[in-house]
Amino acid sequence: MLNGFVDESLRALLDVSIGKRPSDLSSVIRVWIDTAFNGFFVFPRSKIEELGLRQEALTKAILADGSEVTLESFGCYVDWFGDIVAAQVIANEGVLPLLGTEFLARHRLIVDYIENKVSID
Repeated sequence: MLNGFVDESLRALLDVSIGKRPSDLSSVIRVWIDTAFNGFFVFPRSKIEELGLRQEALTKAILADGSEVTLESFGCYVDWFGDIVAAQVIANEGVLPLLGTEFLARHRLIVDYIENKVSID
């Protein structure tokens, strides 16, 4: 089970270990769980640069308003339930790193707003 918390702005947050190589997952990143995003991660460009992630591809995407954009994607590795998982990070100009539903598939997400707790099992 992975545990996180609900902050004062009612965001479901989780700390994940991440790195640019499977052998180095020493960076712990606090991510906001975003159930409206069906990918792995969206990170601010500054966080991608700080982690030294390698660009892998340009990806076309359609936004909620129907407009098409080209997104930069980067590769990383994550400790997810004790397994080292290769994941894609989409760059944006936001502030908070987001964790998408690609990680939540085959798991149960519980966000308890009374106890301010988040759990994934």
